[in-house]
Amino acid sequence: MRRWFLKGFVWAAVLLAPLLAQAQTCSPKAVFSYTKDGEEVEEELTEYTGQAPVTGRFTANPENYDGYEPSYEWRVYSSDKTWETYDVLTRTGETLEYTFSQSGTFYVELRVTFNKTVGGTITDTVIYPEEGDDAVRFAVTVAESKLEMPNAFSPNGDGKNDIYRAKSTHQSIVEFRATVFNRWGQKLYSWNDVNGGWDGTVNGKTVRDGVYFVNVVAKGADGIEYKFRKDVNVLTRYTEDEGATDN
Repeated sequence: MRRWFLKGFVWAAVLLAPLLAQAQTCSPKAVFSYTKDGEEVEEELTEYTGQAPVTGRFTANPENYDGYEPSYEWRVYSSDKTWETYDVLTRTGETLEYTFSQSGTFYVELRVTFNKTVGGTITDTVIYPEEGDDAVRFAVTVAESKLEMPNAFSPNGDGKNDIYRAKSTHQSIVEFRATVFNRWGQKLYSWNDVNGGWDGTVNGKTVRDGVYFVNVVAKGADGIEYKFRKDVNVLTRYTEDEGATDN
């Protein structure tokens, strides 16, 4: 029996490096790569769990198909669907790039048709996976959204709590806009990246201590919309030795 080989999926942004997955035994594997403390870490896995948005790049790279011409079909579908009743997308081509921006569990599946052509006529066709075998498939689980903003920060240059930003517990936020105003309603600063923030300055000068206001409009991968106005206390004379701000 002919033995077909295809390499596993490759992630970009959150990377899954390719390993061989044998069609006959169909034991797909991948390497999960991410950055920790400035160094790349790799773990072998068949599932990924994280927060949105995350972009995956998947590559088939078949080997040892001896004159057969491969054609590819990728499908991405949610956990309550199947290959036959997929509800997200279907793509052709050796590679697939897809950004997961909704919460839930999704599957990325690959199927390949190998055709051998002689004189313009297809003389043999092999389908991967063969009947009874499992397909190359990975599960991608995207967490529900979460977003909170602190009520104070201390932009005094001591390297601690100098930037006003969303709390580090935020996750799966796919749209974000925050705007800071003073008590007279004048706009001081705004930013669109949930990981961004305000350094407490206007025109290069740190604002005076006191109460300011932030308006936040955001959307989570689960469809939840965040709209709130919050007091922001600027405390330039604050030091960590005196206690902790709500951040």
